[in-house]
Amino acid sequence: MTEHDDKTEPLPVTKDGIQLLTDPLYNKGTAFTDAERDQFSLHGLLPPHHGDLDTQIRRRREAVQRLNDDLQKYLHLRNLQDSNETLFYALLERHLKEMLPLVYTPTVGRGCQVFSHYWHRPRGLFISHPYRDHIDAMLDHPRFDNVRVIVVTDGEQILGIGDQGAGGMGIPIGKLSLYSACAGIDPATTLPVLLDAGTDNQNKLDDPVYIGWRHERIRGEQYDRLVDAFVQAVKRRWPHVLLQFEDFAKANALRLLQRYRDELCTFNDDIQGTAAVVAGTLLAAARATGSGLAQQTVIIFGAGSAGCGIGRLLVQMMIENGLSADEARKRFYAFDSRGLLFDDDDQLADFQKPFARQRADIDGWSGIDGATINLNDAVRNVAPTVLLGVSGQGGAFSEDIVRRMADQVDHPIVLALSNPPANAEARPQDVLDWTDGKALVATGSPFDPVHQDGEQYTVDQTNNTYVFPGVGLGVLAVEAQKVSDGMFTAAARALGNAVAVDTAGPGHLLPPIEELRSVAHTIARAVARQARDENLCATFDDDDLDAMIERCMWSPEYRPYTRKQA
Repeated sequence: MTEHDDKTEPLPVTKDGIQLLTDPLYNKGTAFTDAERDQFSLHGLLPPHHGDLDTQIRRRREAVQRLNDDLQKYLHLRNLQDSNETLFYALLERHLKEMLPLVYTPTVGRGCQVFSHYWHRPRGLFISHPYRDHIDAMLDHPRFDNVRVIVVTDGEQILGIGDQGAGGMGIPIGKLSLYSACAGIDPATTLPVLLDAGTDNQNKLDDPVYIGWRHERIRGEQYDRLVDAFVQAVKRRWPHVLLQFEDFAKANALRLLQRYRDELCTFNDDIQGTAAVVAGTLLAAARATGSGLAQQTVIIFGAGSAGCGIGRLLVQMMIENGLSADEARKRFYAFDSRGLLFDDDDQLADFQKPFARQRADIDGWSGIDGATINLNDAVRNVAPTVLLGVSGQGGAFSEDIVRRMADQVDHPIVLALSNPPANAEARPQDVLDWTDGKALVATGSPFDPVHQDGEQYTVDQTNNTYVFPGVGLGVLAVEAQKVSDGMFTAAARALGNAVAVDTAGPGHLLPPIEELRSVAHTIARAVARQARDENLCATFDDDDLDAMIERCMWSPEYRPYTRKQA
């Protein structure tokens, strides 16, 4: 099945009986008609009831709601995905706000932790170091002929829970589910990949049911050869595929992106997707306060590859808004575990250096005790308008810090983005209480609604799902040759202007989750135009763009089947 098929025409199918019912791409369950049950030897294998997609969605949603634990709900939905993908995606699409936290963050982290204990059916590819010489053969099977999007992880830095080894496969599976649910990418054209380089998680190595390669992680040249063998095999098999890197450790994430970004159509969602959704959120927040992005003073608390990736994109957007590069960088104060970054620190990573301050920059700061500058010192002395947390340190934005910030600026912008919720730098209700409702708040994980002045508000979740499905859709629609930084800038601006904003309540920075499919279309348009402006695709007329995008979008609907001889 492909997104280009006419859904009113019968689809030729060669499988029958149990083979048909156990193929998740073709199974329709009780929705098989009598004529199809005759043709495909299904009588007796199905109950006599004839259902339809609406009834099946209701049944499956009720089954999910009867479960009390989110992990059990996640596992139930994964089983549904492995048995009937059309029903799975129809359920997600119609109840996205309810289902998104169950199929992806925050629940997918728990799913990765127990992945080996519940794995029972193949999905995607596990490519382990001992079989590195067989990658071409693994990719060569005809079932992969139509692959257009790959998400790959090595499982080393899964969300906020670290090395999960082979259990990290839950992340590519979840990401690709969102490509299909939010951007209409046909699931038959997606491939999740776990690049198994071993694990340093001793609990996994000691677990008798662990499904991964039982070996400490390979490093250095060995690791690079494994990644390169995979990338080169992908290039040979699918020269125009979109390859997304996901949840690689910070020591590898940026350098692998820089190494391969010009070789094939690839990006790293943790670096570029995160940067775009945060930049879009901050752009909306700046509009809400009546100021511009270039007027913000930003503290990045957590200057890893993701935090600095956000900073790089924001700097670029400030430059486009009229600042010089030096003026833009001086609006940022970046912190890692050792405090404020300084340029005389010989332990700085290359990606941190653009955000390192000179010691002279803190001349005249009050209350400084010693060479290390902490978050409290910076807030007291620079009056930031934005606290951007990507540190994984739960509660780092303390009451004293947030109250001091609120005393200095009219509408502090507090983005507590670390996952899962326990790792968030502040709880949104606390931030609003401490600022008397003046703050504009967004989080990386879903939180319960907040209450302010007798009203209830939904807090925006700066989920990468706002960006990466639309970026992928735009790239595929115009068959872009590569994914550029400019495309993510275009995506961030499109997202930042997607809704009307004001300061009346914390939940007005991003579109509702229910509108993610529309958001993906909006971002795809911006990305496609940017690809054209950068000469990264064939030219096209704006009047044709919507049709080009829609031709790439699959919908979860049952097709009529007709028997085709094998």
